[in-house]
Amino acid sequence: MSKINQPSNQIKLTNVSIVRLKKGGKRFEIACYKNKVQEYRNGVESNLDDVLQISNVFVNVSKGEVAKHADLQKAFGKGVEVDDIVREILKKGEVQVNEKERDHDLTSLRKEIATLVSDKCVDPDTQRPYPVGIIEKAMAEAGFSVKQGKNAKSQVSECIKLLQSDSSLPIQRARMRIKVSIPVNAELKEKVVEAADKVEHQEETASEYELTMLIDPSQFRVINELLQKECKGAGRLETLTFAATATS
Repeated sequence: MSKINQPSNQIKLTNVSIVRLKKGGKRFEIACYKNKVQEYRNGVESNLDDVLQISNVFVNVSKGEVAKHADLQKAFGKGVEVDDIVREILKKGEVQVNEKERDHDLTSLRKEIATLVSDKCVDPDTQRPYPVGIIEKAMAEAGFSVKQGKNAKSQVSECIKLLQSDSSLPIQRARMRIKVSIPVNAELKEKVVEAADKVEHQEETASEYELTMLIDPSQFRVINELLQKECKGAGRLETLTFAATATS
């Protein structure tokens, strides 16, 4: 394998992802185009020339230090082709993220979580959503730690619970406004009302109860299953608004 000459060592790599693998007691790195590593691992990209910025194996990409042929042979086996070594590093190696990039990713993820919390929650007194900036401050106050390996949606519930327990911000999940129609049955009506935060309106005819209620979104499935079990097709459940503002 030919060594990279001095001018090549001084090339400034841009938009680079470094993939690192420790093997045989040594560290080996390759310089890849950003996002191409994941595409390669997902099977979307198979051409190494489109994945690698430089077709070589390094011990330190940022310093331009190329791996010695003897070290590669010792770690990966005698006679192993460079392309096969690169494929193993691509498959098993750890993608390195620099501190600046990591901070940017965490900041973006934190804002995304705060935006989702703002969409799903309200001030209990006004029943109105908080601005995203207020949510972010409360997250900092509560010591919420963003997990980089998980998407924003999967971290929302944990974030809301922590805000409720460890921040000074009064916050609750936004309520759904639903309309429930059930056959006249006092016991069934009691079970339905138990699932509500507030019954805003109710009417009774000779054959059915009709209730307009505010509920926590988690109770929608509970009420739906109750109607399916008890009403045998005679009950109706309708969503009026998802993020409901309580009427006074």
